[in-house]
Amino acid sequence: MTYEASLSALADPTRRKIFEVLRTGPKAVGEIARLQTVSRPAVSQHLRVLETARLVAVKAEGNRNVYAIRTEGLVDLRRWLEGFWSDVLSSYTAEIERQMNPKKGN
Repeated sequence: MTYEASLSALADPTRRKIFEVLRTGPKAVGEIARLQTVSRPAVSQHLRVLETARLVAVKAEGNRNVYAIRTEGLVDLRRWLEGFWSDVLSSYTAEIERQMNPKKGN
């Protein structure tokens, strides 16, 4: 998977809310669903999308599925975003150099 899968999965506001809930630690589907405005089956569908995008991992604990954020699933997205940061820093450096060394006659 690439950063596109992460962006696509997180483009949905409900999935972002579910992902944010998991920031505080692993949770069972029922616990996540109680914090959402959608049904438990809908939460399960959103969790499957997040799992496919490698953003969450699921672990069976008895008769419950417990979900947690997969930080390694964010690596591709982070690399992509850092590419923009590098471009910004390069542009900033070039502008500073241009201002510190103006061409004569300008």
